[in-house]
Amino acid sequence: MAELTGGRVGSVTRPDGRAVRFFDTGGADDSDAPVVVWHHGTPQTGAVIQPIADAAAARGLRVVSVARPGYPGSDALAGRTVADAASDVLAVLDALGVDRFATLGASGGGPHALACAALAPSRVSAVVSLAGIAPYWGDVDWFAGMADPGGLRAALAGRDARAACAETAEFEPESFTDRDYETLQGAWAALGADAGAGAAEGHTGEVDDDLAYVTPWGVELGAVTAPTLLVQGGRDRVIPATHAGWMLERLRRGELWLRPREGHVSVLTALPVALDWVIATSTR
Repeated sequence: MAELTGGRVGSVTRPDGRAVRFFDTGGADDSDAPVVVWHHGTPQTGAVIQPIADAAAARGLRVVSVARPGYPGSDALAGRTVADAASDVLAVLDALGVDRFATLGASGGGPHALACAALAPSRVSAVVSLAGIAPYWGDVDWFAGMADPGGLRAALAGRDARAACAETAEFEPESFTDRDYETLQGAWAALGADAGAGAAEGHTGEVDDDLAYVTPWGVELGAVTAPTLLVQGGRDRVIPATHAGWMLERLRRGELWLRPREGHVSVLTALPVALDWVIATSTR
């Protein structure tokens, strides 16, 4: 049994001794509220930032989020897979006494939302992946449409190569569209600040994320039995729409919402309606 400490921000200790940090918007008054698990992008801290918290609270939902290994507050786990990080999330939920939940993630959080559903099919009511990255399918088309695939390409060469890339990498402005920048200056301004905080203690989390994305995830998409919604921006230059299309063909109960004008960040404005879909799906 994991050791639970803290309140809205706390930690569990895994059997290998690692600390895993979590965030929980639930309080004594809403302990019976439906739970959605949020899986953060790369890099982020895992904190439940304001637009996520607000959209969930408006619908009576409790949000639990977990910092993946190597991010602030969570000890690194060398060679971790997507499934390994998802197992940490399930351990946190066990410690919190959460049985049934929906699982949502954005960008690099998408794989982890899917992995949670694959690992705990009897506990997951619905899955949402917004601008989520697909498993590496082994040819150049996986990178097609990415404005800056350098980090992921380096990850294919191993940890040393990806870590070296992180030391010199700079953000490629063309990765974001005008709508992305407008979104970051508006309702989702907290996302940019949280990304900076996620990388503040070094590149370990980001490096290990990229390695996990381009190696076997430890779960198969076909193992996801819950209804699954893929929300994808048609103008996404970070994770192109081909990734959502590839996953749609391999999910048992997949549905795709293609938002043609949105980019990688602006597609997050669909979160409120995606949560409405979660509520409607979970009560069927």
